[in-house]
Amino acid sequence: MKSSTGIGLLIGVAVIAFVAANSIFVVDEREKALVLQFGQIRDVRETPGIGFKLPFIQDVVKYDDRILSLDTDTIEVTPSDDRRLVVDAFARYRIADVVRFRQAVGTGGLRLAEDRLQSILNSQIREVLGANQVTSDTILSSDRGELMNRIRDRARNAAASMGLDVVDVRLKQTNLPSQNLDATFARMRAERQREATDEVARGNEAAQRVRALADRTVTETISEAEREANVVRGEADAEAARVFADAYGADPAFFAFYRSMQAYQTALTQGNTRMVLTPDNEFFNYLYSSDGPASAQQ
Repeated sequence: MKSSTGIGLLIGVAVIAFVAANSIFVVDEREKALVLQFGQIRDVRETPGIGFKLPFIQDVVKYDDRILSLDTDTIEVTPSDDRRLVVDAFARYRIADVVRFRQAVGTGGLRLAEDRLQSILNSQIREVLGANQVTSDTILSSDRGELMNRIRDRARNAAASMGLDVVDVRLKQTNLPSQNLDATFARMRAERQREATDEVARGNEAAQRVRALADRTVTETISEAEREANVVRGEADAEAARVFADAYGADPAFFAFYRSMQAYQTALTQGNTRMVLTPDNEFFNYLYSSDGPASAQQ
């Protein structure tokens, strides 16, 4: 009898422990929990701690309360300048309203939610990057930050119906399709070669202008120097003539003697100098003796 009582007590304790284990659940700080009864939401636990539910009748579904990451598939977009780009992005999101999230995705959970969120992101990426006034240069410039914020805001509004909050959206890569790269590189090379040719032509033109200016400056400098030299020579000749005139006026005989000496020095140069003169020629008057030309000849 005691044995049966002990077994029954043990069974009772086991049943109580089993029921208690199925009645208590724990929610930590990284989670949110829903208490479901026959698929209907009966309680929401968004704070960490211990919760209770009806065993075997109610179930607990937990969702991650942290910021989650989603990488989108690579898609092609066509900006307003008709240059196609290959784009992929990543998003940061969190479950903001766990009740709405459950109602939107049901038992599909995060997998279904991310599939829908990826569709939303791809749609908004195409709309924003394909809008008017948005060119491929804009997407590749520093203005892409504003474009990413615009995608984020639109995706946030669209994802709010699923209870999701899109925290951030970033474009990972924006490249040209592989079939367009060769043509783009060839066009870029041609543009750079054209720019280089233009720069060389402009450089040659500038060099010609510099050389022409230098040649003109040289010509003007030489002309000015020659003009000043002619002025100086003219002034010197005038001064020499004045000096000669003054000398002649002061002593005509000495002046005649001096000029004759200069003539002798010029005419009688070193070497074989021959002169044919008449005996009475006045050129050598100052070389004659006082007896006259005949005495000088003797």
